[in-house]
Amino acid sequence: MDSFVPKKKKKLIRVYDVNDLFTTEEEPRDEHSTEDENDEEAVASSRNTSHGYHLVRGKMDHGMEDYLVAENRKINGHHLGLYAIFDGHSGRDVAKYLQSHLFDNILSQSEFWKNPKRALKKAYKITDDEILDNIDGSRGGSTAVTAILIDHKRLIVANVGDSRAVLCRNGVVRALSVDHEPEKEKEMVERKGGYVSQMPGNVPRVDGQLAMTRAFGDGRLKEHITCEPDLTSEIIDDDDEFLILASDGLWKVMSNQEVYHCIECLQDAQEASEKLISAALELGSKDDISCIVVIFH
Repeated sequence: MDSFVPKKKKKLIRVYDVNDLFTTEEEPRDEHSTEDENDEEAVASSRNTSHGYHLVRGKMDHGMEDYLVAENRKINGHHLGLYAIFDGHSGRDVAKYLQSHLFDNILSQSEFWKNPKRALKKAYKITDDEILDNIDGSRGGSTAVTAILIDHKRLIVANVGDSRAVLCRNGVVRALSVDHEPEKEKEMVERKGGYVSQMPGNVPRVDGQLAMTRAFGDGRLKEHITCEPDLTSEIIDDDDEFLILASDGLWKVMSNQEVYHCIECLQDAQEASEKLISAALELGSKDDISCIVVIFH
């Protein structure tokens, strides 16, 4: 875990087309070409990152169900920052499996470097199938928000469920993921043969059970929900300050902008992650809370 953060140096800001990150399904490509060959300039970056993480067990009547990944790897000459929050429900087995297998499944896709969007979707489906086959009928489930930072420059975020990733740029916070709440995707659930209901004083739920429309596992509801992720791509430039991933135990009590203001003056990623969780606890969050902060410098 990095704790030293050098002072920022102002650099000339280059503008890149984020569409260069992903090939489209309709766009044919030479099978021998790669994005790196076609866009070396976009890959090159003199910026660095540091990350910190923290998680606490909530006051709910169950054991800790949050898991996370925050690590760096070097593959094929590329530096990868791998970050993920997995918030389990009805047990921790699915979240624990994701922690151990999801990134390996993503990076083992042969087309990851040419078409990461398609590779991520395929890996999410493969991993969900493994969970349904191997984890006792997968009576439980888990969210997953993953972020892959390639060479400190290209950021790819995928999300299933209601954990969230946000990017702080010049003091403005933008969500990079969508909270998959039942009311938002009611039409999809009904199209699959399910229904969305809400008991008085409770949150909307799929088939009266699950408070999200996308998740890993949840075999009993799989016909009415999906594990297909929403995907977002970004080119990181000199205006970017923080990437924050957290489970809903944080977002239930703090807005995106409040999260930023809580840590905007900090230069240590570990300190920032701990401060965010302390703030959420002070605001009354009772759920498990996990948080990753990545600082660009």
